[in-house]
Amino acid sequence: MIALLLALGSSLAYGCADFLGGLGARKAHVLRTVMIAAPASLAVELLLWPFLGASFSAGALGWGAASGIASAAAFALLYRTLAIGPMNVLSPVTALVSAVLPVAVGLLQGEHLGAAGLVGLPLALVAVILVSAGHGAGSARPSRTALLSAFGAGGAIALQLVFLHQAPSDTGVAPLIIGRAVSSAVILAVAGLMYRRLGSERPAYAMSTAAGVLDSMANLLFLLAARSGDLTVVAVITALYPAGTVLLARSVLAERIRRGQLVGLGTAAVAVSLLALA
Repeated sequence: MIALLLALGSSLAYGCADFLGGLGARKAHVLRTVMIAAPASLAVELLLWPFLGASFSAGALGWGAASGIASAAAFALLYRTLAIGPMNVLSPVTALVSAVLPVAVGLLQGEHLGAAGLVGLPLALVAVILVSAGHGAGSARPSRTALLSAFGAGGAIALQLVFLHQAPSDTGVAPLIIGRAVSSAVILAVAGLMYRRLGSERPAYAMSTAAGVLDSMANLLFLLAARSGDLTVVAVITALYPAGTVLLARSVLAERIRRGQLVGLGTAAVAVSLLALA
């Protein structure tokens, strides 16, 4: 139950971070936004170090660095995917892949589900698709390149979660610190190489910083959830992060929630209840 609540918190934090990061990216090149968000996220994890501890063992260094590389790849592939669209087809593909791969890893590692979990898990996967579906049912068919980018983005997100889960449980926040340091270094290096293409627009400093802080909290909550529960359940609940983005867009930007997304939110509530019983 604790793992379930932590995963729900991680999902909500990821959704809020994506919402703020998306708003920030409207004001300036996305790399300018991430150049602020990534160091802010690293700063939060460093501040948590004295309270939660960190043991920089070989396992923490290795799995943390792997998660950082996967995180940087996920960022690049995700924004490439959303740029070439259509979003309402590709976004659910990315979210679903990011959920299915950790589930497969958890089952291969010997995790088992009860009767309620066997019903709740597929329902949660359906909810991921429904909630993350964007506007417009009649969008053009995505190209093969777009679909490959969507699968790649989902796979990179999934690998980041799996690598964090594989890090030794007695290493505190060390995997998060190493992972964020590596991903920040990769992002800053890419931004340096692309500096002339970034434009002169000033980034939204407050929103970008808040997005980084929330992303850091989401990673922490996922790590704690994965250490106290099954990756199979935790990854699927975390993949419901589009629900937070959808609800914030409705309340802040007055964006309309589609009927399918409402059904997805209801399905998610049922699935979470079943997984709690499991």
